[in-house]
Amino acid sequence: MNQPPEPIALWRQLQAVAGVVRAVSEGASGTVAVESVAADLRPGVQALAFHVWRNWGRAQALRRWLVPRRPPPAADALLCVALALSWQEEGAPYDAFTLVNQAVEAAKRSAATQPQANFINACLRRFLREQQALVGQTDADPVAVWNHPAWWIARLQHDHPDHWQAILRAANAPAPMTLRVNLRKTSVANYLTLLSQRGLAARAVGDSGIILERAVAVRELPDFDQGHVSVQDAAAQMAAPLLTDGLVWHAGMRILDACAAPGGKTGHLLERTPAHVTALEVDARRSERIQQNLARLQLQAALVTGDAANPASWWDGHGFDAILLDAPCTASGIVRRHPDVRWLRRATDVDQLAALQKKILQALWPLLLPGGRLLYCTCSVFRAEGSAQVETFLAHNTDATLLPSPGHLIPGNCTKSEPVPDNCGIDYDGFFYALLQKRPVEGGTGTGRSDLRTPGSGPDAHGGQPVPHGAGR
Repeated sequence: MNQPPEPIALWRQLQAVAGVVRAVSEGASGTVAVESVAADLRPGVQALAFHVWRNWGRAQALRRWLVPRRPPPAADALLCVALALSWQEEGAPYDAFTLVNQAVEAAKRSAATQPQANFINACLRRFLREQQALVGQTDADPVAVWNHPAWWIARLQHDHPDHWQAILRAANAPAPMTLRVNLRKTSVANYLTLLSQRGLAARAVGDSGIILERAVAVRELPDFDQGHVSVQDAAAQMAAPLLTDGLVWHAGMRILDACAAPGGKTGHLLERTPAHVTALEVDARRSERIQQNLARLQLQAALVTGDAANPASWWDGHGFDAILLDAPCTASGIVRRHPDVRWLRRATDVDQLAALQKKILQALWPLLLPGGRLLYCTCSVFRAEGSAQVETFLAHNTDATLLPSPGHLIPGNCTKSEPVPDNCGIDYDGFFYALLQKRPVEGGTGTGRSDLRTPGSGPDAHGGQPVPHGAGR
């Protein structure tokens, strides 16, 4: 008879969480750091780490009041983890006394923190005694209040003066689990019925989306392995319709999905259109993810490994009728799904990524046929990666026209910084969309090939460099 698994001691999880948090502070992504944790610890560690990152600003502020002089890195990480998990009773995963006791136990059982175990114990016992006063002291610190870096808060205040607080609040709330129904295989109504039969409450959103009342493992989703549904945020689901709705279809129509991994938008394009889709990704390992996702959906695309900023290394010379560019970005619009990102990014990353986005836009534009469309999008709420990027592009490309587009979508409850009809009431991630059309050749019929230039020959085109991966696909 199989015995139930022994419960995992909380002190072990706290040790692992401290290691994950420290890895992010040293430049690793939270996803990679969590994946390095032992499999039996991983689910609990991820849940605790997400809670810690959503309270990291407050935890660091409390530690500064408790200990003006920063302790060694391993001890500091464990101390701040305990403070992040225990400073506020509402929403805390465990009561404060349990967390403190287990944090001290974690310190005693690790060679890296054992010399500071008594120090950590003293700090946390003082915190329990003076909790209300200490929290009150940190209320004057915006980083503690909003749990985002100061530079991030300042940029949002500048970019979205009417919405910056809503953006920050949304970033600290768990994201909903949103599904995209494959309308080639089933309907939204039928899939809602299947979910209801499994006891999973849900509601329809958009023309092919469903938002679950509570998140579940994908293995609990009916017909997931058969490709009837995919997990994709409602904002990301807007890409394929924006690019393809209204296009006049013809035999041999070609679409490029640039920076395509892990393939969510590639699959959506194929679900909606009869076009030949090329999925471009710079990282061969991430390209494998595209193939895996398409295989589950029983769809096919031409997979190309190459740098979007350097088409000369992969392009076959045939123009595209439509291009989807989900450009690498800061991922500032999806921090509710990846709460480590706010602590991983640096202020300088915004301008560096904006420069890369400009390179890719300029490199791909010559590949678009006259009359064709390019949808530029990022999972960012920063204007440097959205509206400012497109304004600059339009100023330097007189053959480009901006079609009606959503612009900046503000995360959380579909509040927008630009008015968009018929899209309210949806719980979006933060995104930016701009639909650009290349003017037809004068006197031509639309999608001719006469204006194609050699990539890299324009005054603003640049050679390629490895493209960092975006998020929110």
